[in-house]
Order: sequence, then C-alpha cells, then structure tokens
Amino acid sequence: MIPPNILMIMTDQQRRDTLGVYGCDWIPTPNLDRLGDAGAVFECCTVDNPICTPSRASILTGKPVPGHGVLRVHDNLPLDETLFTERLRQEAGYRTALFGKLHVSSRVQEADHRHPHDGFDIYEWCLEPSVALQSPFNGYAAWLRETAPDFLAALQRNGRRELHHPEALHMSRWAADRTVAFIQSMQAQRQPFFCLMSLFDPHDPYEDYPSTFRHRIDAAKIADPVVSRTTQPECVQREQQGSYLGRFTDFSPEEIRKIRIGYAVSIAFLDEQIGRVLTALDDAGLTKDTLVIFMSDHGDQLGDHGLFVKGAALYEPTVGVPLLLRWPSHLAAGTRCTALAQGRDVAATCLAAAGLDTQSCPESEDLVAMASQNATKRSSAICAYRNSGVNDSGSLWDPSMQATMARDQRFKLTLYTSDGSSQRELFDLQTDPRETVNLSGDPTYAAIELMLLNDITSFLHYEAARAIPRATSSIPNATQRMQNRIK
Repeated sequence: MIPPNILMIMTDQQRRDTLGVYGCDWIPTPNLDRLGDAGAVFECCTVDNPICTPSRASILTGKPVPGHGVLRVHDNLPLDETLFTERLRQEAGYRTALFGKLHVSSRVQEADHRHPHDGFDIYEWCLEPSVALQSPFNGYAAWLRETAPDFLAALQRNGRRELHHPEALHMSRWAADRTVAFIQSMQAQRQPFFCLMSLFDPHDPYEDYPSTFRHRIDAAKIADPVVSRTTQPECVQREQQGSYLGRFTDFSPEEIRKIRIGYAVSIAFLDEQIGRVLTALDDAGLTKDTLVIFMSDHGDQLGDHGLFVKGAALYEPTVGVPLLLRWPSHLAAGTRCTALAQGRDVAATCLAAAGLDTQSCPESEDLVAMASQNATKRSSAICAYRNSGVNDSGSLWDPSMQATMARDQRFKLTLYTSDGSSQRELFDLQTDPRETVNLSGDPTYAAIELMLLNDITSFLHYEAARAIPRATSSIPNATQRMQNRIK
C-alpha cells in the first residue's frame, strides 16, 4: 500500500487570529478557511519557541527546544540531528521537496551550507526575498536571475526597502508556482511525495505585498492594539523599549495601523497562492491521497501589549498559531480540536502517516490521532524562550532574558527570569482572552498557578538534564547586523 502524499504549507510570523476559521473578519482567507472546514482546525496550537530558528528546529525534528539545542535565532542545528524528511525519504521512499524558507539553522549558516540530514531531494531554499541572493541554494534568486533580472537587481540594491513586490514576481507566487509544478510532476508517479511550501510572509517589513491587493482589506475593521491593564514584567518592558523593529513609543497610531494593514494584505495574498496549490492537487486527482498541513512558526504582536514582532513576551499573538489538517477519509470535515497541540507534533504526524515509528521523537504526538480523539497525553503546552531573539541593535539581550510558559485549555502561566530575579503572569484565557489582567498571586487562583508552575518546573528539570553545548552560533558581526537587522 502506498502511503499518502504530504503537503506542508508554512507561513512565517502568522498569528492564529488571522484566519476566518478562527473568527477573523478583517482578512479574507477563503482558501485556508475551506481547507480548515474540510478537515481539522486546532484551536490551541502553541509553538515551542517564539523565534524562527528554534521553533522550526522543533517542528522539523519533533523535539522540544532542549532536545535539539537550538536556543537562539543565530544558533545552528547540530550536525547529528535529523529532520523527519530524511526518514520519509530513506525509510518510506518519499520524493521530497522544499520551496522557500527552512531556517533550522542561522541565516549565515544556511546561505553557505545545507544540513547533512535535511532530507530534501529538491532543495530550492530562500530565507526571505532580499537576503542571501548570492547563495548557491537560493531558488528564488536563481529564478529571478533568469526571468526578472531588473527586479533582482532592485532587491540587491534596496533590500527590505524595496516595497510592493509585483504579484508575478513575489516570493509567495514563486513558491506556489514551484509547488504546483512539483505536484504536476508527481501526478503519474506511484512514489509518494512530501513537499514543504514555506513562505516568508506575513513577516515584517509588512510592505512587500503587491499593491494590487491593498483593496482586499477594509482598514475600518482592524481593531486597535490590546492594552494591558496590569503592570507587566520587566522582561516585557525591556522588549517594549527595544525590540528589533524599534521602540513601541516611537510609533504613532497611524504607523501601527499601517503595519497591521500590510500584515493583513500579505495574508490575503498568500491565501490566494495557497488556493492555487490546493486547486493543483484537485486537478491532479491527488486530494484524497494527500495529507495537507498548514501552520506558522510563531505569531506577531502587531502592537498588542505595547509590543512588536516577537520575543520574550509570551502572549497568545506570539505563541498561538494556526494549525489546519486535511486528510480525506482519515479526518472528518468540520473537526474542531481543542487538545493542546504543539509545533513539534508535525514530525510524529508525518512519520505516522507514512507508516514509520515515532521513537526518534517521543515528545511529538500524532495530530491525526489527536484530532480524532480530541485528546493529548500532555497536561500542558510549553513554550520556552532562552534569550532567543535580538534587540534593536541586532544583539542578544544583556542581561539575558528567559521565559517559560505552560498552558492548559483555560489558564496560562509564564515565568520570566533575568539577572537573578523572576516574575510571573497568569491569565484566564476563557474570561480574559486578550490577556490584560494578571492573576498571579491571587489566592483564588493559587491552585491553578501551582499546578502550572509544577509543569514549568518539570520542564526546567528536563532541560537541565540535557544542558550540553551542542548547537553552535553564527552571530553576525556588527556590520552584518546593521545591514540586515533580521530576526
């Protein structure tokens, strides 16, 4: 029996509340909404880390952050780690392809070296539209070099300052085109495939969207940023004063609204590209034999809580991501799963679907089984930030900041530590989904806080037992930091 094809579509920095299937009414996402309606919508998916590199390393190895040792944005996945795609290729005979972003190691490392166990037969890598354009692995740049050299020159000249990329030349369009072509090439094959279509949007700088899509968004429907009603921990305040995007107070309400509009337009555009890919599956007659997974690596604060992008502050706009699965005859249409899913569960899901054992990633769970039973083995979902991001100077935070979050279906506790001191935030996500009132220290919730603190403590013990220096770091020099200012 031939195992199913697997199409994985990943976006970058997309928060959960930006799809219609999660109640969003300010961004049109008809294609992703149809995907969710035809399968399972996961209502409580939490990333393992709120920064690209550690989160993606967890997704593609099936391990929590201490398991693979990639703690920070500039760390590199150890050479002895194996992506689950390698097992699909070697043990189950899959034809594997990557179109777009990988980022399980640093930008510097991936521009020059493939990981020896990335597992991809076809490797058309692109971290983002204007970075590492000379890399021998950059499939998007190679395509532009052949089809649109003038636009490639503009990207090389202007970098992220090149705004409003044309529809036909946009990275999201390129990734969709390449994915469609790959699907068509596999139509008559008896070999199963795994394809990762990995987009950069809706990641900042927010204005690379095609200007022809601006009319899709009604700015009047965009809500103002969430404002916390209690004093926030020092780590959160430090992020407010110097995230890599800048200091929150330096942005006017109009500038914040412009950020939100650009973010929304990018999502509307990528939704259309994803629709083209899903149509290609239909046209090839492969839909019923294909497991489709859609998710993002982390979210974006977009001004909520006085914060931009992502970092140590583990609020839901950062750590809660969309997760959709469709697999006809295996997942009932209209399934709503409230179990505590995590990014690392993708690995076990794909391995199990291919008929392989999941012993290489025992902390990863099969999402198909989770959705079917609406149950998980874990008592809480954990997200761990380990001085993972950078500040507005492009440097790691000094003193370093650590944050560990545990949540169940209703409550969420985050423990922030820095320079020998610690603070906590406890939220009731049912009565206070915007996380504006900190309940930590309230005797009414003492038992809940203790239970979640015990889960955090158990995770810290697990982490300590694996605290061996495995990941190497590729922190760019000062000139590179000022030129790129990414992640």
